[in-house]
Amino acid sequence: MNPAEVKKKLDKVGCGFCLAKWTQVTMHLGTGMTHSCHHPSPHKIPLAELKRNPSALHNTRHKKARRKEMLEGKRPDECNYCWNVEDNSNSFSDRVFKSTEPWSINDFQKIKDSDWREDFNPRYVEVSFGNACNFACAYCGPQYSSKWVEEITKHGGYPTEYNFNSIDDIKARDQMPYKQSEHNPYVDAFWEWWPSLYPDLHTFRMTGGEPLMSKDVFKVLEYIRDNPTINPNLSLSINTNLGVPDKLVDRFIEIAKDLCDNNKVRELIVFTSVEATGAQAEYSRFGLKYEKFWSNVDKVLTKLPKVTINIMATYNALSVFSYSDLIDRVFEYKKKYANGERYWVSALQLDTSYLRWPTHLSVKILEPKHKELILDSAKKALYYGIKEFTSDNYGFSNVEIQKIKRLYDYAKGGTSFDVLKYRKDFVKFVDEYDKRRGTKFLETFPQLEEMYVENK
Repeated sequence: MNPAEVKKKLDKVGCGFCLAKWTQVTMHLGTGMTHSCHHPSPHKIPLAELKRNPSALHNTRHKKARRKEMLEGKRPDECNYCWNVEDNSNSFSDRVFKSTEPWSINDFQKIKDSDWREDFNPRYVEVSFGNACNFACAYCGPQYSSKWVEEITKHGGYPTEYNFNSIDDIKARDQMPYKQSEHNPYVDAFWEWWPSLYPDLHTFRMTGGEPLMSKDVFKVLEYIRDNPTINPNLSLSINTNLGVPDKLVDRFIEIAKDLCDNNKVRELIVFTSVEATGAQAEYSRFGLKYEKFWSNVDKVLTKLPKVTINIMATYNALSVFSYSDLIDRVFEYKKKYANGERYWVSALQLDTSYLRWPTHLSVKILEPKHKELILDSAKKALYYGIKEFTSDNYGFSNVEIQKIKRLYDYAKGGTSFDVLKYRKDFVKFVDEYDKRRGTKFLETFPQLEEMYVENK
């Protein structure tokens, strides 16, 4: 069913009706937060609800109240991202796209006829068991990285205008993550719910932190390996920085090979991240060893010929000068590992998104001449796509190219954006970053010396 047809079906129920509120969930178990899609802010899962109902990891009273609004034809305020798209453009919002997915639309009638008080097992689940991570990426924070917790516990937040990654702010929002050594009731609830959740799943994705540092991630993988007949059509995916010790990468590959070779899952996708090359990549993704990263990409693609790696490039102000080189590298690996065994056509997918927070690292702070480099990257991807994709199935797809192109529009847009304020915050941030971590910003990014000096 196409998006236009799905929108008509949704709107007959109500102009705010979205199946994802029932069928999709992201659970941050380390902080006890949940939301359906990523547009509404996550909300706290009340522990009292979990005691009687472990599915309240998804079926919270808060979320049920939003479902009631939708069934009554109302638009929940927390979903304004989609309402803005629908009211101010001719484009379909994510309300429509997410409802169009097979893990949503197939349950349309059941959801339409349901009582808002009912519990539903989601079909698309993302879960993070905690924030254990060996990286402290410049744009990340303590909710998702234990390394960040260590740093700001010792040194405090960064001296930007809004005190970036302040412990006090995180505690005030009740989002301080559990330590690995602490008992976590949210994880307990997950495992109580898991036996009844697993058979209904269409897509299951494990995020972090760094998932390969989580015992619960391996517990999930081993459960799927040891119970192959329950849900062999599962789409399984996992995030990893591919920078953990070899023994963890090898342990994952061993289990993943069993799952893929013996058809215990429909597909397995590995999500990883890099958005620059060489020293610039290592600066922004602190803890990364760039060539070791690509060595592990080689290892995964060699030993798991059915697996696709999706590179999530969170494009930011530190990406612009080497992104074109990254495109070269990705294309090299697309070509090297092209085969007909993967569920996805290409061995590597490049998923380029733009960083919105923290604002001081946004591409919007850059000079116009630097923003033009984004177009150069898009042109290179387009060249590779036209030259190779249609015939040999290893170039860049139109989706990959368009996601790079939209970066340029984002970088140039936003008339209300206070460029000067955020450039000053950028300088404050990198100065403190260098002081704490022993890095050297100007040596690593000489292209930004002029902007740095002007805003010092």
